[in-house]
Amino acid sequence: MGNIYTGNAGVIKLNSATLAELTSFSLESATASIDSTSMGDTARTFVKGLESFTGSADVIYDTDHQTDIPALAGGTEVVSLELFPAGTTAGLRKITGDVLITGYSMTGSLDGMITASITFQGSGDLNWSGSAT
Repeated sequence: MGNIYTGNAGVIKLNSATLAELTSFSLESATASIDSTSMGDTARTFVKGLESFTGSADVIYDTDHQTDIPALAGGTEVVSLELFPAGTTAGLRKITGDVLITGYSMTGSLDGMITASITFQGSGDLNWSGSAT
């Protein structure tokens, strides 16, 4: 069995700046399928379509660190994303791509920290580098 990692070492960078106070992240990658079935076929066939990716990140709201995120949330500026699921140690997986920040929200509760969430939509290829284990 390969190495298994916990999520507590994850790091996200936007335009090379570390997203501080990160508490969780998600990344979804998908490939569309295109129906290539024709008359006379006895079963459906498909070919690979376009790839896409989306994701999100949750942080503890901190005015010293998250001041530039709301400005990016309009989705008008493509920014570079670097995601290190298990930390930034050399040899570990690094995922990169360009994204539009498509959403920004804040949540607060009586007995908890104020948190902020961002969502993003990929623009172009998602690149995987480093060790797969």
